[in-house]
Amino acid sequence: MLQVKWKMAKQVTGEIKVQVPGGQATPAPPVGTALGPHGVNIGQFVQQFNDRTKDMPGMTLPVVITVYNDRSFDFIIKSPPAAVLLKKAAQIAKGASNPKADKVGTVTREQVVEIAKTKMADLNAGSVEQAAKMIEGTARSMGVEVVD
Repeated sequence: MLQVKWKMAKQVTGEIKVQVPGGQATPAPPVGTALGPHGVNIGQFVQQFNDRTKDMPGMTLPVVITVYNDRSFDFIIKSPPAAVLLKKAAQIAKGASNPKADKVGTVTREQVVEIAKTKMADLNAGSVEQAAKMIEGTARSMGVEVVD
Protein backbone atom coordinates (compact mmCIF):
# COMPACT_ATOMS: atom_id res chain seq x y z
CA MET A 1 0.00 0.00 0.00
CA LEU A 2 1.30 3.44 -0.97
CA GLN A 3 1.39 5.99 1.80
CA VAL A 4 1.38 9.67 0.88
CA LYS A 5 2.13 12.46 3.30
CA TRP A 6 0.51 15.75 2.48
CA LYS A 7 2.52 18.80 3.26
CA MET A 8 0.51 21.85 4.24
CA ALA A 9 1.34 24.96 2.28
CA LYS A 10 2.23 28.03 4.28
CA GLN A 11 -0.56 30.56 4.46
CA VAL A 12 0.25 34.23 4.17
CA THR A 13 -1.07 36.07 7.22
CA GLY A 14 0.26 39.52 6.42
CA GLU A 15 2.29 41.70 4.13
CA ILE A 16 4.19 44.58 5.70
CA LYS A 17 5.84 47.45 3.86
CA VAL A 18 8.48 49.54 5.64
CA GLN A 19 11.35 51.79 4.64
CA VAL A 20 14.57 51.03 6.48
CA PRO A 21 18.10 52.46 6.14
CA GLY A 22 20.40 49.89 4.52
CA GLY A 23 22.61 47.98 6.95
CA GLN A 24 21.20 49.95 9.90
CA ALA A 25 17.94 48.19 10.83
CA THR A 26 17.21 48.02 14.56
CA PRO A 27 14.36 46.47 16.56
CA ALA A 28 13.16 50.02 17.29
CA PRO A 29 10.42 51.66 15.20
CA PRO A 30 9.57 51.38 12.32
CA VAL A 31 10.69 47.73 12.20
CA GLY A 32 9.65 46.66 15.68
CA THR A 33 6.22 48.27 15.59
CA ALA A 34 5.49 46.81 12.15
CA LEU A 35 6.61 43.24 12.89
CA GLY A 36 5.60 42.94 16.55
CA PRO A 37 1.84 42.43 16.06
CA HIS A 38 2.53 39.62 13.56
CA GLY A 39 4.66 37.62 16.01
CA VAL A 40 7.74 37.68 13.78
CA ASN A 41 11.19 37.24 15.34
CA ILE A 42 12.33 40.86 15.00
CA GLY A 43 15.98 40.14 15.82
CA GLN A 44 16.14 37.50 13.09
CA PHE A 45 14.71 39.94 10.52
CA VAL A 46 17.10 42.72 11.60
CA GLN A 47 20.11 40.41 11.28
CA GLN A 48 19.10 39.06 7.84
CA PHE A 49 18.25 42.54 6.53
CA ASN A 50 21.52 44.07 7.74
CA ASP A 51 23.51 41.18 6.21
CA ARG A 52 21.82 41.62 2.82
CA THR A 53 22.17 45.43 2.78
CA LYS A 54 25.61 45.97 4.31
CA ASP A 55 26.87 47.30 0.94
CA MET A 56 24.26 50.13 0.98
CA PRO A 57 24.85 51.84 4.35
CA GLY A 58 22.31 54.53 5.20
CA MET A 59 20.44 54.33 1.87
CA THR A 60 16.68 54.24 2.52
CA LEU A 61 15.34 50.95 1.16
CA PRO A 62 11.69 49.90 0.86
CA VAL A 63 11.14 46.34 2.14
CA VAL A 64 8.10 44.12 1.59
CA ILE A 65 7.89 41.48 4.34
CA THR A 66 5.56 38.52 3.83
CA VAL A 67 4.53 36.86 7.10
CA TYR A 68 3.26 33.27 7.14
CA ASN A 69 0.93 31.44 9.58
CA ASP A 70 3.87 29.66 11.27
CA ARG A 71 5.42 33.09 12.04
CA SER A 72 8.16 32.64 9.46
CA PHE A 73 8.78 35.38 6.93
CA ASP A 74 10.32 36.27 3.59
CA PHE A 75 11.29 39.73 2.50
CA ILE A 76 12.03 41.51 -0.75
CA ILE A 77 14.25 44.58 -0.85
CA LYS A 78 13.18 47.07 -3.49
CA SER A 79 15.33 49.76 -5.09
CA PRO A 80 15.66 53.04 -3.16
CA PRO A 81 12.93 55.65 -3.75
CA ALA A 82 13.56 57.98 -6.70
CA ALA A 83 13.53 61.01 -4.39
CA VAL A 84 16.36 59.54 -2.29
CA LEU A 85 18.45 58.80 -5.39
CA LEU A 86 17.79 62.29 -6.78
CA LYS A 87 18.80 63.95 -3.48
CA LYS A 88 22.03 61.94 -3.52
CA ALA A 89 22.76 62.83 -7.17
CA ALA A 90 22.01 66.53 -6.63
CA GLN A 91 23.86 66.50 -3.29
CA ILE A 92 21.01 68.16 -1.39
CA ALA A 93 19.51 67.36 2.01
CA LYS A 94 15.85 67.78 1.02
CA GLY A 95 13.58 68.95 -1.76
CA ALA A 96 12.13 72.44 -2.11
CA SER A 97 9.15 73.47 -0.01
CA ASN A 98 7.78 75.34 -3.03
CA PRO A 99 9.14 73.46 -6.09
CA LYS A 100 7.51 75.77 -8.68
CA ALA A 101 9.32 78.85 -7.37
CA ASP A 102 12.41 77.42 -5.69
CA LYS A 103 15.11 75.31 -7.34
CA VAL A 104 17.31 73.57 -4.80
CA GLY A 105 19.66 71.63 -7.07
CA THR A 106 20.41 70.25 -10.51
CA VAL A 107 21.01 66.83 -12.01
CA THR A 108 22.16 65.95 -15.51
CA ARG A 109 20.10 63.91 -17.95
CA GLU A 110 22.77 61.16 -17.68
CA GLN A 111 22.23 60.98 -13.92
CA VAL A 112 18.46 60.72 -14.49
CA VAL A 113 18.99 57.82 -16.93
CA GLU A 114 21.26 56.05 -14.39
CA ILE A 115 18.59 56.45 -11.69
CA ALA A 116 15.97 55.16 -14.14
CA LYS A 117 18.11 52.08 -14.85
CA THR A 118 18.48 51.47 -11.11
CA LYS A 119 14.71 51.78 -10.56
CA MET A 120 13.66 49.95 -13.75
CA ALA A 121 12.62 46.72 -11.99
CA ASP A 122 10.26 48.62 -9.66
CA LEU A 123 8.73 50.99 -12.22
CA ASN A 124 5.89 50.19 -14.60
CA ALA A 125 7.69 51.68 -17.58
CA GLY A 126 8.23 49.90 -20.88
CA SER A 127 11.61 51.45 -21.63
CA VAL A 128 14.44 53.31 -19.94
CA GLU A 129 13.33 56.52 -21.72
CA GLN A 130 9.85 56.27 -20.18
CA ALA A 131 11.37 55.50 -16.78
CA ALA A 132 13.65 58.56 -17.16
CA LYS A 133 10.58 60.74 -17.79
CA MET A 134 9.05 59.44 -14.55
CA ILE A 135 12.25 60.28 -12.66
CA GLU A 136 12.30 63.77 -14.26
CA GLY A 137 8.74 64.30 -12.99
CA THR A 138 9.85 63.36 -9.49
CA ALA A 139 12.78 65.78 -9.82
CA ARG A 140 10.43 68.60 -10.88
CA SER A 141 8.15 67.95 -7.91
CA MET A 142 11.18 68.22 -5.60
CA GLY A 143 12.48 71.48 -7.09
CA VAL A 144 15.45 69.77 -8.75
CA GLU A 145 16.29 71.00 -12.25
CA VAL A 146 17.25 68.53 -14.99
CA VAL A 147 19.95 69.95 -17.28
CA ASP A 148 21.57 68.54 -20.43
